[in-house]
Amino acid sequence: MRSLYNFFVYLMVFGMKVFSLFSGKTKKGVRGRKQSLSIVKEKLQGQKVIWMHAASLGEYEQGLPVLENLKAEFPEHKTLVTFFSPSGFENIKKRKPVADAICYLPFDRKKDVRAFVSVFEADIFFTVKYDYWYNLLAELRKRGTKNYVISALFYEHQIFFESYGKWFARQLRENIDWFFHQTLKSKALAKKIGLQNSSVSGDTRFDRVRQFLDRDNHLEFLEAFKADKKLIAFGSSWQAEEDIAQVLAKKLPDVKIVIAPHELRRVPHLQKLFPDAVLYSSLSSSRAVEFSSCQTLIIDSIGKLSKLYSYADLAVVGGGFHAAGLHNILEAAVYGVPVIFGNHYKKNPEADALIDAKGAKCFDDFVAASVFITEVMKKDVQNEGEEKSFLKQMSENAYNFVNSQPDATEIIVKKILTETTSNET
Repeated sequence: MRSLYNFFVYLMVFGMKVFSLFSGKTKKGVRGRKQSLSIVKEKLQGQKVIWMHAASLGEYEQGLPVLENLKAEFPEHKTLVTFFSPSGFENIKKRKPVADAICYLPFDRKKDVRAFVSVFEADIFFTVKYDYWYNLLAELRKRGTKNYVISALFYEHQIFFESYGKWFARQLRENIDWFFHQTLKSKALAKKIGLQNSSVSGDTRFDRVRQFLDRDNHLEFLEAFKADKKLIAFGSSWQAEEDIAQVLAKKLPDVKIVIAPHELRRVPHLQKLFPDAVLYSSLSSSRAVEFSSCQTLIIDSIGKLSKLYSYADLAVVGGGFHAAGLHNILEAAVYGVPVIFGNHYKKNPEADALIDAKGAKCFDDFVAASVFITEVMKKDVQNEGEEKSFLKQMSENAYNFVNSQPDATEIIVKKILTETTSNET
């Protein structure tokens, strides 16, 4: 089976190289990996390293609290963050560095992996959620690295639970020291394939978003744009969410709408849908009167979404109305913002939990979502200053849900420290 796996990896690499001729995003990933070895040689040569791997941006945000805490516990160690997807790496490289080295994970070919990990001494390695590369895990195990999975999430239709998945499950049993599961269900499924070294710690995304409450969430011009109106934030929007925004713009003329598309290339499309909208990049103090009277604002720059939610009275989060997958709903809920999304979210247990806590609602289509939002927003305005509205109750529920979750980072780091100390003694 290992030979078949290696063949699959080579086939994947070949496919990505071919596809990179037509996809700029894939081209960045292929070209970026050619620089990974030189990056770690320059920054990590011969050093002891704490290494976090994240498939993409969401997993990076999920793992960051653990990386930050481990760095504080092991200040003499260098830190490394690797990504598989360009949507993670290309975004993070523009931010203030959080690690000593950030690069793409090499393709999981034995020679590439061996060359990469031989540059430094990886004492602790953790991958986030479920991005497993088996040659890498085996090579790290040979070198005595402690391997972990944080915010692990197993679900029924993964390859491990198929008749042909025994080899993959065995690789995890042999090469992972501990699984920190998000849910009891995930732990139970892992136990079915013999993964006994595990515990339920919760989801580190709760820890990450709670950090937002202690920072400055000010976004220039947003107070002036919102004025004394209600504001609906559309985060990481796709077409379905933008269809909802169109309906609400007509049904709720006194409500402000801010749209932050999932991809900036959607901005020209949004300008056609909302010809009277203002671009965030065009805002200035001299135009304060103009944009304060405008209903729709389009965010045409990255890195502002999590702060934008702090101004919202309700959030519509993208990805749930199609196969792209639901984006991070906790970034809004942590501020006590009720969340609306589509019902395609099988890999997001926090969505079910937030719905159960009555801090969110999901819908089969954008029409039903539009009707619901219109009704609750109108009722909220009518009840202003009187009894608690349905929207305000959802707001309290969302805030209490996020802020009552266990500190998963503390649980994870404490376990890792215990194992590290016992090994040293």
